[in-house]
Amino acid sequence: MVSINWCLKQKNGLELVTANKNMSESYLSMAEESVKVLSNVSESDIWTATMSYYIYYYSLYALMQRIGVKCEIHSCSIEFMNEYLKEFYDAEDIKEFELAFIARIDLQYYSNRSVDKAIIENSRKNCKLFYVKTKDILSKLREEQIQKIRKALKA
Repeated sequence: MVSINWCLKQKNGLELVTANKNMSESYLSMAEESVKVLSNVSESDIWTATMSYYIYYYSLYALMQRIGVKCEIHSCSIEFMNEYLKEFYDAEDIKEFELAFIARIDLQYYSNRSVDKAIIENSRKNCKLFYVKTKDILSKLREEQIQKIRKALKA
């Protein structure tokens, strides 16, 4: 995986920006819309894996926007979650997110790689739980928590 230091140095990597509640709500809406249509692609492993992953990603990015962290490198966003959001997400959340990320990449970009159906099914189920958990986190997030994360990322 990548490191936070590497991510901070990359163009479009991790960057502190002004926290944006509207963008946060927009990404959360994208995750919610994806949850609603996920069952429509159940016959396709590729699209199930892709949509499941993006439910994870949009949910996480909603929280990142609320905190004021921007990143266009998905592996760096996951590393940010792993390093700075342990107060909110446990090791299992992070592991499931990473498995969904790998499954999406393998299915979308490497037609010769197989992905275990159990991973796809777990991603499909768990991405919805991750969305709900993130929505709950956002509803309870306090300014002091935001500032603590921002300060730690600056260090």
